[in-house]
Amino acid sequence: MNKPIINFGIFAHVDAGKTTLTENFLFICGNTKTIGSVDKGTTQSDFLTVEKARGISVKSSYTSLEYQNTQINLIDTPGHVDFTADIERSMRIIDSAILVISAVEGVQAHTETIWEGLKQRHIPVIIFINKIDRIGSDYLSVINEIEKELKLSPAVLQKVLNEENNNATIQSVWNSDYLNEETLEKLAECNDDILEDFIDGKNIGFNKADNALKQAVKKNCICPVLIGSAKNSVGITELLDATVNYFPAFKGNNEKKLSALVFGISHDKIMGRIADTKIFSGSIKNRDLIYNYSKKTEHKITQVRRIFTNSFKDIGISSAGDVVGLCGMEDVEAGDILGEPSEVVPEKISLKTPLLTVQVKAENEKDYAELAYALQKLSKEDPSLNFVRLNTEKELHIKIMGQIQTEVLKSILEDRFNIKAKFENPTVIYKETPSKIGEGFVKYWMPKPCWAILKFKIDPAERGSGIEYRSAISTDDVQQKYQNEVERTVPEALKQGIKGWEVTDIKITLTEGEDHQVHSNAGDFAVATPMGIMNGLKNTGTTLLEPILSFKISAPEDLLGKVASDITKMRGNFNSPEIENGRFILTGTMPLATSSDYPVKLSSRSGGKAKISTKFHSYETCTDEQGVIRKYKGISPLDTAKYILKARKAIQ
Repeated sequence: MNKPIINFGIFAHVDAGKTTLTENFLFICGNTKTIGSVDKGTTQSDFLTVEKARGISVKSSYTSLEYQNTQINLIDTPGHVDFTADIERSMRIIDSAILVISAVEGVQAHTETIWEGLKQRHIPVIIFINKIDRIGSDYLSVINEIEKELKLSPAVLQKVLNEENNNATIQSVWNSDYLNEETLEKLAECNDDILEDFIDGKNIGFNKADNALKQAVKKNCICPVLIGSAKNSVGITELLDATVNYFPAFKGNNEKKLSALVFGISHDKIMGRIADTKIFSGSIKNRDLIYNYSKKTEHKITQVRRIFTNSFKDIGISSAGDVVGLCGMEDVEAGDILGEPSEVVPEKISLKTPLLTVQVKAENEKDYAELAYALQKLSKEDPSLNFVRLNTEKELHIKIMGQIQTEVLKSILEDRFNIKAKFENPTVIYKETPSKIGEGFVKYWMPKPCWAILKFKIDPAERGSGIEYRSAISTDDVQQKYQNEVERTVPEALKQGIKGWEVTDIKITLTEGEDHQVHSNAGDFAVATPMGIMNGLKNTGTTLLEPILSFKISAPEDLLGKVASDITKMRGNFNSPEIENGRFILTGTMPLATSSDYPVKLSSRSGGKAKISTKFHSYETCTDEQGVIRKYKGISPLDTAKYILKARKAIQ
């Protein structure tokens, strides 16, 4: 009989002790002989050179453990906000999660972001309050903070003895001899039987209460809170016991058709690219011909492997619920669906949006082609990089979350690809939208053979609506196959507008058109569409849109005036502050362009006592002076003669 499978991820704000916790799990389950140290660079889950050097996780890693006759697939995720895209992918394949919070720092900015993602996916969570041995630890205060700031119901199962001391220990308050009254009260809110017994003053047995807790965790009604010190291996076994006790095992169907998700890409010197994959239904075995739904390609699986820390085992076959590495899929990318889509495969979630773009250059010009190849590979592993190669300008661009990400990428390029690269100063990603209603026209009929005549009506659209296209002409005017080519080309045509940025919040209607029985072909309409749309944008003019962040600031009350003044100077807006216990909470919105360095300034001004969390809110209009206008990259469709020559490959 197959063992039950539990897939859980470990999440935390950077430096909360997540990787040290993982090391303890590996040791307890017998995967390692010693507990690795982040400070010494000896951890198993941080396997990249840059991770060992910096002491932070920058890429999710997974490993299989066996504990209490249960197979555990553990995903250790990055803690730094710059690597949120990796966290988003991990959240699609886990069934439960441990959220680690420092007993000293408490709920931090990224903790809230992670919690929002877990809540959005309805993922059962156990909270682990770590670092009770540290000076400044206050686990009771952190529990209150968890309840208030994360707005969840914590079921506290332990208390701390000798807090802020290297000899700090824990004591259970949830066992057959003693049941925490507050936890029982919270449990009564989730379970009618417990509520009835509680109201009637009946004695509630531990087994009944604990079974009710299991159901409440599964329903996301309550979060067990456990406490300890990963550095001193305090409370770790109890936490591991809790994962097996409270987290639900995966229930999949091996008989259904294959539906699997590639959540990451790793590498093997011999086997090449490894697709880190969660199987949601069906099974995969060695030599199976697997259909990549996302790429519309088929590949033969050369090996199905299970990862055990820094080693692996060729297991030959794997089925629903398992997390494995698949060899033999050279074109696979993170996010690809294998087999066929299914309602059991979770949708993508978005916790953070890359709002910065940066140009990457090779220190040695002869490495340009190799750098382009390396960035293309990295973009397949992390699609959020959105790598763009501009051949005309010989420029390489990627999207990033922040400065730490560029430093890490620089290290990866040198360590893995032996390329020294430099990153220009990041630029905020602006967008454009039509300023008014107008028309665009193109008559592409020379030099023959070609014939594509198109007229577009262009309208500004609601903010955040994206691109809307429709055809209002008959197939007697333009054959359907040519109209399909117009529709396919529209998104490409809008990647750059007249101010050099992607165009959005736009309605495009094809109002007139003409093809030719002899001279027209599909390619003519692919060439003509960008010329017609760009002509329309020139006629309507465009307005810049800038990214706006929503923020939440918590700081000592005496800083309120200065912070409010800062927000106003940054062109931000804020709501009425909430003031409690000598601190205020301020929420509002502000442009990224004026506030990118504000978290550092705020921390410095408050002596580290202020907290700020931000997330993407929307794109809103700004003036040309407030934004950035760029030159068109490549040959603009407005330069019709050169553009046509380029489209016909007459010039490079």
